[in-house]
Amino acid sequence: MDTSSEYLLTIGANYGPAVVLNGEIWRLFTAMFLHGGLEHIAMNMLSLWFVGRVVEVWFDKISYLSIYLISGLMGGLISIYMHPVTVGIGASGAIFGIFGAMAGIVIVHRKRMEAQFKAFIRDFGIILLLNLVIGVVFESVDLSAHIAGLIMGIIGGAMVGKSPKNIILFIVISTLIMSFIYSYLPSLYVTNYEMLY
Repeated sequence: MDTSSEYLLTIGANYGPAVVLNGEIWRLFTAMFLHGGLEHIAMNMLSLWFVGRVVEVWFDKISYLSIYLISGLMGGLISIYMHPVTVGIGASGAIFGIFGAMAGIVIVHRKRMEAQFKAFIRDFGIILLLNLVIGVVFESVDLSAHIAGLIMGIIGGAMVGKSPKNIILFIVISTLIMSFIYSYLPSLYVTNYEMLY
């Protein structure tokens, strides 16, 4: 399988200059569905299988899909903010959003869960620590996308955990935040290019 940067760009990978300077915002979406080989997609599918099944029970389809997509989009956006000229692919930001959604709803209902809450937080902490280590060890792993997706997931999960109707508010607020970040990026990219050339 061809995973060169040039090929990935032709099929929709995330790339800052294309997204910001050429207005190819769609790349933030398409990059979530691209993977760099069988190992990459297998790890993401395994993560979704373990966590996604639980979250599917706790959230309705609209909330699940919205948190997944918004976490992935925010992950891609923060990725091109942190790594302006890196070609990025993968659903890790979105998947971390699902992890975060699970944490968010558990935090909201922690008093009802008691002992289960403590066990969940311990296991969740171990998973986060392992992923942090993996992100530090392997340069190809984009921690910024993971963290952004996780934060969006926690917020979305907590909001929906309080009331499923909050998903509309979550979508609106997230869209405004992403629009604000995107509107700032052109000046950042122009400054970076002036420094490079």
